[in-house]
Amino acid sequence: MKTGLVDTNIVMHWPLLPLNELPPRIVISSVTLAELWTGVDLADNAEMRAERLDMLQRVESDIECIPFDPAAARIYGRIAAAATNLGRSPRARVADQMIAATAAAHGWPLYTTNPGDFAGLERILTVVPVARP
Repeated sequence: MKTGLVDTNIVMHWPLLPLNELPPRIVISSVTLAELWTGVDLADNAEMRAERLDMLQRVESDIECIPFDPAAARIYGRIAAAATNLGRSPRARVADQMIAATAAAHGWPLYTTNPGDFAGLERILTVVPVARP
């Protein structure tokens, strides 16, 4: 079964995405969970917090989470160096780069609605653009 790691923006837009553009087996990085928890904790009001928490709990129960491990950390270093060589600040997109490194460490493509964030990294990982709703 073909596996793909999805970026946080895929999870956030999930109900509106064309699911035929996604692989049969979807996984997320533990970094995505960290970003989603941040969204819960930064919610402006109780209603928004409840909505975000509901979505997060569904994600945690329905999608396999892959840890950011030593193999991903090694590849993260390559991605950060490549971003620097492209004239970008690696610190500006740490979470995105860690998610990309998790995908690359497992040899999975990264599905995202923001493919431009990963331009120039084609030698390190495969990025699959998904239409933004």
